[in-house]
Amino acid sequence: MAHKKGQGSSRNGRDSNSQRRGVKVYGGEVVRAGNIIVRQVGATIHAGKGAALGRDYTVFALVDGVVTYEWKTNTKKQVSVYPVPAAS
Repeated sequence: MAHKKGQGSSRNGRDSNSQRRGVKVYGGEVVRAGNIIVRQVGATIHAGKGAALGRDYTVFALVDGVVTYEWKTNTKKQVSVYPVPAAS
């Protein structure tokens, strides 16, 4: 017979915070330089023109412009940021 009542274990109750990964900006959207476009584990999506890859594989914009997702090769995707021409 148990000598303690069933109140759950005090060893439970810890969990890590979520990483909040994924695509933050989709194709056709306007970004400013420094904006995060994709948070990912490993280089699933590569950085193209106007974008760079951070040390944790975050893709971010280097220039102000419009985000475009395109194929780098037949199997690899990349995201580029193309500047919008100034309207005059």
